[in-house]
Amino acid sequence: MKKPTPRLSLATLLLVAACNSAPAVREYQLDRVDNTVIVQLYADGFEALSHDDKMLAYHLSQAAIAGRDIYLDQRFEYTLGLRWVLESLWLVRDQLPADVNEEITRYCKLFWVHSGIHDNLTTKKVPLRLTIKQFADACAVAQRAGHELTAKQLAPMRNLEHAWQIMTDPNTFVSVTNKSTEHGNDPIAASCNNLYSGVTTADLEGFVEKNGLNSRLVKRDGKLIEEVYRCGDGKSIPPGRYAEEIRAINVELNKALPYAPEPTKKAIRKLIRYNQTGSMDDWREFNIAWVQDNDSTIDFILGFIEVYVDARGMKGSWESVISFRDEIKTRNIAKLALEAPWFEARMPWEEKFKKADVKGISARAISVVTETGDSGPITPIGINLPNEADVREQYGSKSVNLANVVETYNFVKASGSLGEFSFTPEEEARARLYSAAMDDMHTNLHEVVGHASGQLMPEIKNPAQRLGLFYSTLEEGRADLVGLYWIADQKMKDLGFVPNDEAVLAKYEAYARNALVQLRRVPLGERVEEDHMRNRQMIVLWLLDNDGGVHVEKKDGRTFYVVDSAQKFREGSGKLLAELMRIKAEGDFKAGKALVEKYGIKIDPTLHQEVITRIEKLNLPSVTGFVQPELQLVKDASGKVVDVKTVHCRNLADQMLRWSGRK
Repeated sequence: MKKPTPRLSLATLLLVAACNSAPAVREYQLDRVDNTVIVQLYADGFEALSHDDKMLAYHLSQAAIAGRDIYLDQRFEYTLGLRWVLESLWLVRDQLPADVNEEITRYCKLFWVHSGIHDNLTTKKVPLRLTIKQFADACAVAQRAGHELTAKQLAPMRNLEHAWQIMTDPNTFVSVTNKSTEHGNDPIAASCNNLYSGVTTADLEGFVEKNGLNSRLVKRDGKLIEEVYRCGDGKSIPPGRYAEEIRAINVELNKALPYAPEPTKKAIRKLIRYNQTGSMDDWREFNIAWVQDNDSTIDFILGFIEVYVDARGMKGSWESVISFRDEIKTRNIAKLALEAPWFEARMPWEEKFKKADVKGISARAISVVTETGDSGPITPIGINLPNEADVREQYGSKSVNLANVVETYNFVKASGSLGEFSFTPEEEARARLYSAAMDDMHTNLHEVVGHASGQLMPEIKNPAQRLGLFYSTLEEGRADLVGLYWIADQKMKDLGFVPNDEAVLAKYEAYARNALVQLRRVPLGERVEEDHMRNRQMIVLWLLDNDGGVHVEKKDGRTFYVVDSAQKFREGSGKLLAELMRIKAEGDFKAGKALVEKYGIKIDPTLHQEVITRIEKLNLPSVTGFVQPELQLVKDASGKVVDVKTVHCRNLADQMLRWSGRK
């Protein structure tokens, strides 16, 4: 599971340009496009790694880049064809009329950050603002410049007019993921992701998937077929969907093997085998080997993992995170992991839901080198894996804090909304003093303790399957509540993680305040769809409705969520946490559905309009996209590789064009 990125960020302007090593004066904010800010991620400390660790990281990063197109295709079947068209237009934009150039520039940057034509957060389409004539004329310029725009490049789109219609028509392919069941809505049919083809929810009644996580479901001649993601082994196992991309990933994984320490080598070999077979048994074997590799400097996430894009919460999206350990910051998070049994024994839920034996929770702070797919350019700030409940219970889990990502947010974050949505100057002052540290600690509790906690009933093998559409919201809510409940405990002060009660109050105020502010990310008239947003909405509105230490105040025509009692906030968090744990442990679909639908989805239209109006006056971005560090081989005069260096390009377009092979 992922802790999502903070979405409110605005950088100070520092003037540095051109691609080279990390500059003396750093440039964090690179660009601003509509509601999206683009920032540079730095990987300090990479140069100090051993040669083998650098080479291992390099080949793993190449594997990450090799797999990024899988996610683009999973998200929307036309994404890759549209990318070819848009990047062709980008390459000739200086030859286009000024207004067309401006729109192509805007749209391409949003496309790259959001991994397609749909907003990553709302999942709604971002429309292109060109007429058919403007678009056709621009395509003609690109073709004259040698950029082919034929059926081969456009597939499966019919022609350029079809491409234009897809990007401009607000009534088609509206949302990547639509989890609504209101008014007879079919979530699968209403979602335009490419995880299903010709399939309805009714088709799946009684159907048992062999490869629920790593397959696409297709209906052909009235029969459901699983298109398994695999490259085959060249012998008895035939290639499946994404065979070319997965084969390229395996090439780089094999190149990485000579540089890997033995535990990492074991995990890589298991991953190579899984990529060949697509077998869930092999996936399980990989996860066991991966979670047991706790001491290696270089770590990686590569595969079909998170299920947020799928309305059913079953199909994994491809992602990658290549990283190295931040030794200093790991000490604190590892200290928290050692206390996991203490927290588990005292959780505010029934004894039967507590783990008798908490398996090893490995926790570390990492510096990210490369993130692609479902983890980049928009990146989480914390991750706890594997998601497989049986592996977690038997072998433990890994929790990571993406330290350089968090640091970047701290450098570029503006508090523009803080003054607007803080009820008192005292609340604003507390936020400025404590928010960064408390957010970081809440993330650690969420990942290290939250996702790793709790015991399922013996009959519940797959809570995600039981809870369906609502699982991700409920599980993210459960992990958030673990953090909210324990951050106020004396234990956190004793461990040196929380300085005082004022810091706790600041965290509670921030959590409530953000539930209000986040409404600006949802288009007017729409519901909350994204799981992390749903979970925050669900928690705060439940607390408001159940005397949970927070209430609504009005001042000067403005609405505020005000925390009046940190003690009640904690107690309420504990009560809701106990219920979410019960729902997960027992697979109680009815109760989970009722909670999410009552508190997590619907927005009061008057309040919605108010929040958007207040935010518009501040002109703040809501989404942050990262330009990644890039690893380059350093060769001597004879062509021998002698080192690997990090390059900070500080240019989103250059990076995206390189990664798609257009530069």
